[in-house]
Amino acid sequence: MNRASVQATTTFYQAAPGLRASRLALGLAERVWPALAVRAALRLFCTPLPPRWLQRQPVWESSWRIERWPFESSGLTVYTPGPAPLGAGAAPVVLLVHGWGGSAAQMRPLAQALTQHGLQPVLVDMPAHGHSAGRVSNLPQFARAIEYVAARLEQQGGRLHAVVAHSLGANAAAYTAGRGLSAQRLVLLAPPASPREYTRLFAHVFGLSERLRARLQARIESREGVLMAQFEPEAAGPRIGARALVVHDRGDRVNPFADGEAFAARIAHAQLLATDGLGHRKLLNDPAVLAAVTDFLNPSLET
Repeated sequence: MNRASVQATTTFYQAAPGLRASRLALGLAERVWPALAVRAALRLFCTPLPPRWLQRQPVWESSWRIERWPFESSGLTVYTPGPAPLGAGAAPVVLLVHGWGGSAAQMRPLAQALTQHGLQPVLVDMPAHGHSAGRVSNLPQFARAIEYVAARLEQQGGRLHAVVAHSLGANAAAYTAGRGLSAQRLVLLAPPASPREYTRLFAHVFGLSERLRARLQARIESREGVLMAQFEPEAAGPRIGARALVVHDRGDRVNPFADGEAFAARIAHAQLLATDGLGHRKLLNDPAVLAAVTDFLNPSLET
């Protein structure tokens, strides 16, 4: 657990009101009612922050087609440029997935670059993010949402060429790619290598014991039907058959550069693009990164 990751996690939760009160309440509950503490910690852990009512939601121009789909107990909001329905047309489709606490709007610069090169971007607000319904979500649900969108896309006649995903979305995309997702290309932008490590960071920020952290992890795994270790590079990487590009900044304070290296090392023939000075989010807007991703996704390079 490095200092930069602890500070990044602390900063993330400080963006939400009532951090100190939540920390005190969880600490008290752990001492007098551990079962309640687990439920409360789970709710907080699965809540994207900062709360949406504190965020200014981006405006989408009329040139975007917006669809809202029910999904599990929440929903998904899907965006495509132009009036054509999802999956219509012959252009190869690229699914763009944001990270935890983000939104589809963060992927618009890349979507614009892809459109200019004859590709059809499809952007998604994950459950409880952006304009999508829901109050809580988690990594396994991100993965199920990717599989669901891909399946609906193919059912409607679309051809899924690639998935590009950022941060926790990249972690989910790597997992689904190893489970037979029909994308030929995969781009992971600043992926985290260890969801289990994040539970430790969360427990550290809120002063929770290792016993409660372990119960929190076990509750998530049993409820979602998947072990966190299955999302890590050692498990997910060797299963990925798609050509992969991993983009990671050496100064990323949220997900260390070593996380990107771990994925690149365990995915056969993966390319690693290292950047400097972009941190965790600026690479989503960097012209050089956008150009590199667009070139990598060029269908004419398929073998």
